[in-house]
Amino acid sequence: MADWQQRHKVVPAVYIVLRQNGKILVAQRANTGYMDGYYSLPSGHLDGGEPATVAACREALEEVAVRIKPEDLQFAHVSHRLAMEGDHERIDFYFTVTKWEGEPKNNEPHKCSEIRWVAPDDLPEPMAPEVAHAVACIENSQSFSEYGF
Repeated sequence: MADWQQRHKVVPAVYIVLRQNGKILVAQRANTGYMDGYYSLPSGHLDGGEPATVAACREALEEVAVRIKPEDLQFAHVSHRLAMEGDHERIDFYFTVTKWEGEPKNNEPHKCSEIRWVAPDDLPEPMAPEVAHAVACIENSQSFSEYGF
């Protein structure tokens, strides 16, 4: 096995912070088998060979039915964290956006029980802890964090 094949596994994901009237859009996970019942942001894994900005736009359309142009994304935060399972690491890219086309709606009711606008300093419970951490970092203009190590 080549050296690069023996390296640890790192999974990249994108999170979209839609902002409107001082609030952010959160979604409650359901029927996924992972953190069901917890709130998070619209998010998802990168597909192989896919830039993070393209993935963020794709996930926003898939999950909350809004069309975002990559140039309307603003980099907000990156988090290097240990996965809850402890068997791999994650790199999470957070992008803030205030301009999009369409009205946000729950576009995946089979994976999400509700979406709602909340104040970033008053997140609903239960909130995915790594996402709550990142939102707090974003609100404090902290562009990088490490979590769960």
